Amino acid sequence: MLPAMNTHFRPDGTSLTTRAADDLPRRRWTVAEIDAMVLAGVIDEGERFELIDGDAVPMSSKGIRHESYKASLLSFWMKAASGSYRIIPETTFRLGDSTFLEPDILFYDGKSRIADLSPATSLLAVEIADTTLAYDRGRKALIYARHGVPALWVINVNTLQTHVYADPSADGYLNMRTLGPDETLMPSFAPELAVKLGELPEF
Repeated sequence: MLPAMNTHFRPDGTSLTTRAADDLPRRRWTVAEIDAMVLAGVIDEGERFELIDGDAVPMSSKGIRHESYKASLLSFWMKAASGSYRIIPETTFRLGDSTFLEPDILFYDGKSRIADLSPATSLLAVEIADTTLAYDRGRKALIYARHGVPALWVINVNTLQTHVYADPSADGYLNMRTLGPDETLMPSFAPELAVKLGELPEF
């Protein structure tokens, strides 16, 4: 289920999504325009979607296993974290004038404020996938890479495999490897956050 928008602008029963024919142009939105509509109350602040090259794309609902492992990872990492970086879950990550994503977990430079969050201040984006694995590993990974996000982890909660991406370029990440649940995941900037998914408790 998609969360409801501000319903006083919409007739009863109006769908929240549309599928335009591929050969029809669509109106390209910018991050600034979306921000202005949220501020004006046209778009509900809690509505969950991502802006991808100007297209507003609703986000899928998250399953119990997804939320369980996200909570477990956050708990582990928050306890182990040092002060040289910061961790934020599900933030609106503005990548450019017409693109923002909402990573499950984002690490960024500890000297930066939320207001300064950008690909240049980011360290690692973590996507936790149950039903969205192909999208997260495909188009979404390409978006992160093209905007210069240094590293991306896509965690498949069904298998506890993690797809580790590094070295972003305009054509995607240049390096990718897959680690199993009993192998150690360790961010390059924070060895104290090393973790094995197979040893994490499910919350």
